[in-house]
Amino acid sequence: MAITRERLRQLVGLVEPAVSLSAARIEQRDGYEVEHLTLTLGDTEVRGILTRPLQVEGRLPAILYGHSHGGRYDIGADELLDGREYLLDPLGPVFARAGYVTLSIDMPVFGKRSTVTESAAAKALLWYGKGLFGQMLGDHSAALTYLASRPDVDPARIGAFGISMGCTLSYWLAAMDERIKAVAHLCCFADLRKMIELGNHDGHGVYLIVPGLLNEADAGAIGALVAPRPQLICIGEADSLTPPAAVALAWGETSAAYANHPGRLQLVSEPHVKHQETPRMREAALSFFAANL
Repeated sequence: MAITRERLRQLVGLVEPAVSLSAARIEQRDGYEVEHLTLTLGDTEVRGILTRPLQVEGRLPAILYGHSHGGRYDIGADELLDGREYLLDPLGPVFARAGYVTLSIDMPVFGKRSTVTESAAAKALLWYGKGLFGQMLGDHSAALTYLASRPDVDPARIGAFGISMGCTLSYWLAAMDERIKAVAHLCCFADLRKMIELGNHDGHGVYLIVPGLLNEADAGAIGALVAPRPQLICIGEADSLTPPAAVALAWGETSAAYANHPGRLQLVSEPHVKHQETPRMREAALSFFAANL
């Protein structure tokens, strides 16, 4: 079921707030640099964490990093430096040492913004006909605008990466925003109708509810909007959020959009693996960005 980029934006309610840099604190670590940022998004101050290579001149490729959920509302953008239990290790230092500028911001209700619960925030927005995921994606889009504006970033070489909730943030925004030139996402790509049929949909947070979406499109159609830009999809076959039957349906729809673009869509499907990054996924992601950014 095809959907246009503009229609998806309407369903999601994506509105990008104006973004500006309010404050920055820089520290040097072993082989990379960290910038602790305060970004003003509309009338809200939002924490950002950025990693970059040391002593590199000119414009660099960059990665917009969507942090995960995992029920830990206190973490947010800290994931870039501290990692999570389902990551091999923190990716901020890894990407910096590989030559990328990488930015993550606290999504609404996470990190320094965890002053209200996900449930309360989602309910308040829904009563106004809006959605929490739309707000998240608007903020993620603003972070992309800031990242593209930096003098050390090549705006023609910006990719997106995320695991779990960060996966949805990454490939959905890539579907709607062609400034993202390549996207690699882990552990959250599956046909939502099939997830409902299987009873697996309740594993998602309430943040992901987009009223009316399934009347017009599903995950595969959203992934298809990324085409022909390069896309890497990684899943664990024992992950309740990526059951093989639901992945197969989504993959079928997305892969059809790449039929005339061989090599630009890749799938890493790990047997017996649950909701976690694997060494094979890590190797694939690093190779993917090296080839496409």
